[in-house]
Amino acid sequence: MKLMTFALLLLSLETSSSFALTQEQSQAKIKGIELYNQYKAISAIDFLRIAADGGDDEALYYLGEAIRKNNRYMTKDAQKAYEESAKRGNIYSMIRLGEAGEDLCVMMKNCSFAEHSPEEWTTKAKELATEQASKGNAESMYLLWEITGNDDWLEKSAESGFALAQFRLATKYQEGGGTFLLPSRRSDAIEKWMKASAENGYPPGMMGFAASRIKKNDLSSFRFWNEKAAASSYVSGVFGYALYIRGIEPTYGFTPDPITSHALLTNLLELDGGGNMIHNVKDTLPEIEKNMTDEQLTEAKILAKTWKSTHPPLSFYPEKLGY
Repeated sequence: MKLMTFALLLLSLETSSSFALTQEQSQAKIKGIELYNQYKAISAIDFLRIAADGGDDEALYYLGEAIRKNNRYMTKDAQKAYEESAKRGNIYSMIRLGEAGEDLCVMMKNCSFAEHSPEEWTTKAKELATEQASKGNAESMYLLWEITGNDDWLEKSAESGFALAQFRLATKYQEGGGTFLLPSRRSDAIEKWMKASAENGYPPGMMGFAASRIKKNDLSSFRFWNEKAAASSYVSGVFGYALYIRGIEPTYGFTPDPITSHALLTNLLELDGGGNMIHNVKDTLPEIEKNMTDEQLTEAKILAKTWKSTHPPLSFYPEKLGY
């Protein structure tokens, strides 16, 4: 009977349609994910609940993530959100449910009743990802790597243009993974995939490629990719760029610009959740301010608002299946 019930669920997934959100729900989803990406899981929950009430599978996934991370284990509410998301065909939620057997709740002996076993959800995740990968979906190829651990899928995803896979493949090689006859071949592969990730718009890839440029004394490219990462509102990129232009002394050929530096650091003060970035900012701002005039500080305040209104929200760009 259980197998038949799960088979019916699989059939329903194939025929389910996406839910249309109201404007309020769509805006709540955007804000909830924004806060989540700033490591403000607690603040994100109420917004994500609004979008989740509209049946959006991605909002349900992020709701599950926010609740789980806030509590540090799979609570009943988190599991419910994941299950509702998975029933709507969300592979990320299926993967999370498939990992439930290793969750802290097992050790605490307070796991909630699950409609289906972790093994069943893993099987379904693999099924759907395989089907989508066969149609050329690069993200699904990446998810198959997450599910199976088979590096062939990571390579196929990278070759198919998925920026996160390209970044992960580069970092895998940096950490000693893969087989290369010569150290130079490894370095070339790292640079190749980090560059591809950067060019495909992944901010951590931009910073990774910038780091490879500095090793080759290519300061022009180093500056270019640092500025790109900052313009994408990647927290690490914004902070680094602000330090390079703060004006105390020239760094890597950046033009000193204490006004912009101060404006960017001021915006980073809103990161009062996780990430510990706010402590670095509070240590740095006074050093910049002591060398600025009142007029410059006023200009920096105006620029901070302008920058925020013309750039994406600040984000740590955490990986969707990160911990």
